Amino acid sequence: MPREELAGEVAAGVVFWGYEDDGELLAVMGIQGVGDVTLIRHAYVRTRCRRRGIGGRLLAHLRTLTDKPVLMGTWLAATWAVSFYEKHGFRLVTEDEKNRLLRKYWSIPERQVETSVVLADGVWFERRDKDCH
Repeated sequence: MPREELAGEVAAGVVFWGYEDDGELLAVMGIQGVGDVTLIRHAYVRTRCRRRGIGGRLLAHLRTLTDKPVLMGTWLAATWAVSFYEKHGFRLVTEDEKNRLLRKYWSIPERQVETSVVLADGVWFERRDKDCH
């Protein structure tokens, strides 16, 4: 991510966390409170360090920092990312919910809305189901 983009994300309230081993940064993940939800943003693990549980530990830590529902947006084509979040308890929302959530909580181009998915944690689904009754 270019320095200017990083500065913009930080200015927008994204707080980045990292995972280091012996002084080397192996993974980063951001968390951003937006209204009544928390977004996981910009999750990256060095390619050579994947499948070691690093991303899962970082995600687990970030989830302890909020009691709000947690949402994650990613590209539909990023099947590895979708699988990662599903493995950690997130579920895909419906197409209609995805479109509504992306437009409400993210500032992204319409084309990105069309080519993305949103995954939500159990807290989000519980609150959604409670609000429907």
